[in-house]
Amino acid sequence: MQLSDAEWEFIGPYLPVGEYGPYPERLRLQFAGVIWRFRTGGQWREMPAEFGAWSTVHNRFRQWRDAGVFEALLEGLIAEAAERGEVDLSLVSVDSTTARAHHDAAGMHLAPEVLAALEKAAAEEEKARSKGAARRDKTGTTVTATPPGKSDAASGAGTESG
Repeated sequence: MQLSDAEWEFIGPYLPVGEYGPYPERLRLQFAGVIWRFRTGGQWREMPAEFGAWSTVHNRFRQWRDAGVFEALLEGLIAEAAERGEVDLSLVSVDSTTARAHHDAAGMHLAPEVLAALEKAAAEEEKARSKGAARRDKTGTTVTATPPGKSDAASGAGTESG
């Protein structure tokens, strides 16, 4: 699981070295510790002592993350692969939870009259809901809408005055 000299030669320049630390000779081990953590899926506290104190490696990971080191490293890796002509765009993907597609993009096709009827029904329901009108639930039972912030008890409904 150790980094080869060629890998470290590429990665090393992307890692910032502050005036007071970390010591450059420890950077390689700390970076290898971060790789160990994500390669094995283990907890930070389970990290082997050969990478240094787990808390130090974790703090270093957070500093690198916050400084954008991993993004810069990825961009550098892509640029290096592009120079060699080894860029494979088949590995590019988009997470569907962040990019929503319109129903037409998903292959859903509705007849224009069905779509118009659905839009009209949705508009009517929204209009009725905003007026507090009665509506029917899934079972067909009439449900009376209570305006927000009011309950039956507070409005005096269902009580006798006298």
